[in-house]
Amino acid sequence: MSTQSAEKAPLFSDEMEKGFNLTLAVEEAARCLLCFDAPCSQACPAGTDPGSFIRKTRFRNVTGAIRTIKQNNPFGWSCGVVCPTAKLCELACSRTAIDRPIQIGKLQRFLVEHGWAIGFQPVKKVAEVKEKVAVVGSGPAGLTCARELSLKGYEVTVFEKKNLPGGNLRYGIPSFRLSTKGLEKEINEIGALGVNIETNSPVEGTDGLEKLKQQGFKAVFFSPGLWDPIRLDIEGSTLEGVVSATAFLNGLNTSDAAVETAVKGKVAAVIGGGSVAMDAAEWAVKAGAEDVYLLYRRSYTQMPAEEKEKVQALNNGIHFLILAQPVKYNGSDHLESISCRRTRLGAPDASGRRRPEEIPGTEFEITADFAIEALASRSEEGLQALAGISWNNAGLVEVSDETLQTSSPWVYSGGDITRGPALVVEAVADGKRAAQAIMEHLNGKGE
Repeated sequence: MSTQSAEKAPLFSDEMEKGFNLTLAVEEAARCLLCFDAPCSQACPAGTDPGSFIRKTRFRNVTGAIRTIKQNNPFGWSCGVVCPTAKLCELACSRTAIDRPIQIGKLQRFLVEHGWAIGFQPVKKVAEVKEKVAVVGSGPAGLTCARELSLKGYEVTVFEKKNLPGGNLRYGIPSFRLSTKGLEKEINEIGALGVNIETNSPVEGTDGLEKLKQQGFKAVFFSPGLWDPIRLDIEGSTLEGVVSATAFLNGLNTSDAAVETAVKGKVAAVIGGGSVAMDAAEWAVKAGAEDVYLLYRRSYTQMPAEEKEKVQALNNGIHFLILAQPVKYNGSDHLESISCRRTRLGAPDASGRRRPEEIPGTEFEITADFAIEALASRSEEGLQALAGISWNNAGLVEVSDETLQTSSPWVYSGGDITRGPALVVEAVADGKRAAQAIMEHLNGKGE
């Protein structure tokens, strides 16, 4: 028994949607059917094992539940907040056949916050020091790999190009959805285990990896993420007021007043239908945009964003223009309007979704003086010049499916740089898998 008698107020409730308190968490866990070989645990890519921590919470072993999360997932709190649980662990929950699934994400978030509130730190630093390992990139994949290696006694240094660690969790997700305070707590926990994080330290140039070897690093985990936004190649894309979602969210996350000023009082259009597009649209509203339109070339049901994100956007007054493709940005120096064309859905493409086809003669124009392109991202220019690793035609690092080893035996890679834009839980899974492969390699058990 490890609950406390006093209720603890949820952390960060002033910034984010209110989470569970202890009473609600135990009540929710009590709905669990205690499945043998819990399907929710099998559905978690990061191996966080929700079946175990739900069971422990149900029987009021709260510190045991917290230990399960933090031992399995260094970003247990972040995943509990932003993970699309409705498509993963909650979708697999057996309770769904009776009424509704256990709210696993909210329960996971509460448990980590409760651990912080009572000062419970179940993961401890080890004294043993083994070989030096370098990690390139401080997103969830890189920091997870660094933590796993540090827990086994390896001396790990993380090299981060930006001035703060966290990767897309820090720079790509609005703080009203993922509190910076919570993210920093998780990063600080990793640092407390002996992981050295060096910011403003890019690894680049053809000899970038070779320099790490010369510094005594015996292995590298390469996970710099995807930071070069893919833009619409249409007329007017260089007009003032047309920006990428990467630049927009990055500016707001780093408190760049110029970005907020640029959208305040404007009519903003967001192009895209994924979670990043919803985040950009929501933040445009919060930044004071007069009106916000979301343009998407496919149908509402084919939007990659979660249903709750789409509903929240609609409830916040964001205007959805679906089956609409921007074809031209209009204006002299600054954006004034966007010319669009209606689309219809044709045969499925490689993603399994029906391909949008522009309909001739259906042009229309919307007034907009600020546009945010929330499309995909790719690896930054110059990274592919790094000698020693192979890249595919999509600009992603080629790795072994089993070990995440690159064409260079001492370099491993994971996260978005190998998958393309993916989930936080998948990045965590890559970090754990790579750490295990690196340890086997350094112990002479790998290839």
